[in-house]
Amino acid sequence: MRTDLLGAQIQLIEEKPFSVVIVIAGVDGAGKNEAIARLQEWMDVRHVICNAYDVPSEDERHRPPLWRYWRDLPAKGQTSIVVSSWYNAPLRDRVLGEIDEAELNRRLTAINRFEQLLVDEGVLVLKFWFSLPPDVQKERLKPLKKKARGRRILAEWTDVRRSAKAQRIFEHAALTTSTAAAPWMVIPSQDPQARDLALGRCVEMALTKRLATTPPAEADEAAPATAPRLAPCGPSNALASVDLTRSLDKDLYQEELEHWQAELAHLTDKKAFRDMSLVLAFEGNDAAGKGGAIRRVTRPLDPRRYRVHRIAAPAEEELARPYLWRFWRRAPRLGHTAIFDRSWYGRVLVERVEGYCSEADWRRAYGEINEFEAELGEADTLVVKFWLAISKQEQLARFEAREQIPYKQFKITEDDWRNRLKWDAYAEAAEEMIARTSTPRAPWNVVAAEDKRHARVTVLRTLCDALKRTM
Repeated sequence: MRTDLLGAQIQLIEEKPFSVVIVIAGVDGAGKNEAIARLQEWMDVRHVICNAYDVPSEDERHRPPLWRYWRDLPAKGQTSIVVSSWYNAPLRDRVLGEIDEAELNRRLTAINRFEQLLVDEGVLVLKFWFSLPPDVQKERLKPLKKKARGRRILAEWTDVRRSAKAQRIFEHAALTTSTAAAPWMVIPSQDPQARDLALGRCVEMALTKRLATTPPAEADEAAPATAPRLAPCGPSNALASVDLTRSLDKDLYQEELEHWQAELAHLTDKKAFRDMSLVLAFEGNDAAGKGGAIRRVTRPLDPRRYRVHRIAAPAEEELARPYLWRFWRRAPRLGHTAIFDRSWYGRVLVERVEGYCSEADWRRAYGEINEFEAELGEADTLVVKFWLAISKQEQLARFEAREQIPYKQFKITEDDWRNRLKWDAYAEAAEEMIARTSTPRAPWNVVAAEDKRHARVTVLRTLCDALKRTM
């Protein structure tokens, strides 16, 4: 088994076709830590990361509950062993009576969505529950409770007193979250050697089976397109119906700009803003003025409390993980703002139009994006999304101006001209994106940007109105 396991891991390391996440859970006294140590002994530990989670830190409490797990996702070729995983908090809270069954089910449903996204992105998810009969557990815990180290590793919700209740609740959770893509595997733990052998063999068999299948990169071509799991219908022709003639004269613009910037400064300085966070996503036609609008938004903000993320092609470490990973890890803490110049919508825009992902990937992404934004909202993050729209003729005029003005030449590239040739394809993708991802919690705001002054004031006013409604 050790030979087979190490051979499979070496193939995983060399070919990097996917990453592995191993979730370890179970009752106290079952020997989870010993089994993990044995598994690491059998594998090449340089490519195995053990992520054990304790009480959330202040930084983690100020972000969505899944953030600390998103942040630690392994790259392709790597294996992550997760202790005290995303199951820990909902199971613990239910055993201790801090939440009811309805809330437990809601959290388990969110976990299913999270794990399905990982699986859809190629991650091999393996989940193990270590079980013990109550009488055996009682005998195991007696010597542990006498040792300082033993007391430290015991959980107050899986000890002997609550063992039966914890088992019932886990069985319910297992039925809810044991899916074809990420099933639970129960490891009887009375015999430590049999326990460790079972864990090692299960991991080896799962790795070997997955490595023997067609690599995802080759399978994408033949993969059937899958419908998005969430596809709310917004306006069907949001871009075609926008009035691009709207404008603002210079004097009124200056007056309005100062008013809404002062209002934004006032709102973000309020004590209530410290109990929420803000995410702004800017999308739109090339040369529509996203950078200028962002600069007007950031001017009144406390520079210590905001960050602008300019999203370009993903880096190597980002390509090695699920596509939402680079956005998950940039989620702002409470009282802070994250501004995205281009965003997670690249999957259903540039990646769709340019063929950088399969049709199944971008069709599935609508639901994944809606779920991501819903998770942000549930963690007291206000998501405000802007699409800045200009005409094809205005874009040409701005492209030509950029080529002629020396300090603007860095803004124009060959890719901009090439993308312009696909104007209709991008317009179709944007219309569908807005229709499928404009939700009550995070609606799209389509801004006429033919006149830059009008666009900047509209963005500021819309942002302030959203903040006031939320606060």
